[in-house]
Amino acid sequence: MRSSVLALAAAAALFLAGCATSEPPDETADWSAQRLYGEARDAGAQRDWPKAIKYLQKLEARYPYGRYAQQAQLEIAYAYWKDRERASAIAAAERFIKLYPNHDSVDYAYYLKGLINFTEDDGLLAFLADPDMAERDPKAAQEAFASFREVVTRFPESKYAEDSAARMRYLVNALARHEVHVARYYMKRGAYLAAANRAQQAVANFPQAPATEEAMFLLMQAYGALGLADLRADAERVMRKNFPDSPYFKGPVKRDVAWWRIWDPDW
Repeated sequence: MRSSVLALAAAAALFLAGCATSEPPDETADWSAQRLYGEARDAGAQRDWPKAIKYLQKLEARYPYGRYAQQAQLEIAYAYWKDRERASAIAAAERFIKLYPNHDSVDYAYYLKGLINFTEDDGLLAFLADPDMAERDPKAAQEAFASFREVVTRFPESKYAEDSAARMRYLVNALARHEVHVARYYMKRGAYLAAANRAQQAVANFPQAPATEEAMFLLMQAYGALGLADLRADAERVMRKNFPDSPYFKGPVKRDVAWWRIWDPDW
């Protein structure tokens, strides 16, 4: 019995050893940092993002203090983004910012982080696609705005500052429209206090956004529905002062399919 067990153990060991030696050798084992970086760039140029990521990871692991290491950490964030690995891309950008806050390319790291959130499929614009989806989370838009603001305020001379400012303006409008969407959603369902609160947020946080006009009108409607005559009168006074020619004072406002109206003919 003992000899049989020993024989089986020896056979298993030989089998495992054979498996270990059958693995293909790492072709990059003797590559320099320069070659790893170059191969990663070539893979990225061919849009082979998984291969680019693999080479950049090897570069970081083998040459953490070399002159290519910092650039590799930044470019791996871009590669992850292009490979639709959003969480990994953001983590890589944040790691670069934390490790190299004074790096010449830290402005790009903030800009890239903003872009990742700005183009996030289920975040930034999803809450605008369907006005009834009032609970959609605008977190990606808020985080994108914060990243672009870092570029504009801390690096005003950056080549990414102008585009960051333009995207910030878009995001302000988008976030204001989101608040109006939510307020309209609550008005339609008779949740007038919730509607008033969201309309107030839009007015307070985004006073220059075009959506503020409708937010004021919604605030008037919500206060009226709640029987708060004084607050409704105050809201109307502010709206008439800031939007004296508002179409909301004249009748139903026509919208395209994506912007259904809330005008109540009995109001």
